[in-house]
Amino acid sequence: MQFSGRVALVTGSGRGIGRSIALKLAGAGAGVIVNDVGDPEAAESVVEEIKAMNGEGTVVMADVSLSSDVAGLMETALAAYGKIDILVNNAGIARDQLLVRMSDEDWDRVIQVNLRSVFLCTRAVMRPMIKQRWGRIVSITSIAGIMGNPGQANYAAAKAGIIGFTRTIAKEVASRGITANAVAPGLIDIGITRELAEGQREQLKKQIPTGYLGLPEDIAEAVLFLAAEEARYITGQVLCVDGGMTMSGI
Repeated sequence: MQFSGRVALVTGSGRGIGRSIALKLAGAGAGVIVNDVGDPEAAESVVEEIKAMNGEGTVVMADVSLSSDVAGLMETALAAYGKIDILVNNAGIARDQLLVRMSDEDWDRVIQVNLRSVFLCTRAVMRPMIKQRWGRIVSITSIAGIMGNPGQANYAAAKAGIIGFTRTIAKEVASRGITANAVAPGLIDIGITRELAEGQREQLKKQIPTGYLGLPEDIAEAVLFLAAEEARYITGQVLCVDGGMTMSGI
């Protein structure tokens, strides 16, 4: 799978899964727009890694839950590269709490960042992609959006919304050479899971049929495949990268 001449925008790519996706796309030859909102140093470090592998990357700071920021992001990206071939909707947050204790603010913010951003960014790239009659939209959902998860009503609702959104736009633009798919990570060894005690990590592993936590690179590989020309006949799908958790119905 080669991406030479392609341009990818990866939201929330200063760290974690987004960082791995940005590096994977750049390593395959794509020019990458690295987007983050609160940590320019992290975003710049990703671009430095891209350039160290003789790739091309640009940082564009923006809050992708805001229409004005997305407009500015698109303007900067198009001015720099002239097009966007691949959009990876990765930006997301979690504010976990049981529903009876969940505040309006925590509900609204998670929906804004995790779901509204997908709408705003996808709408923004749609006209350029339609004009060039080629595009790949890959959105990062979660197995929480498929299975549900106690304490994550806001997060699960947003991630489930991404699935419905993805399948709808896939039908809208399939005839224009544009595909839209989603990747649903399971338990990934990053962030809060790395801060757990070893006993807690072992309990998590027991929930996974393969017996181990996934890595950010596992998600990046799935995104790379769905963004490739070779995946042209795949659209409107949700690829679970979860070690079999959704299969087992846990």
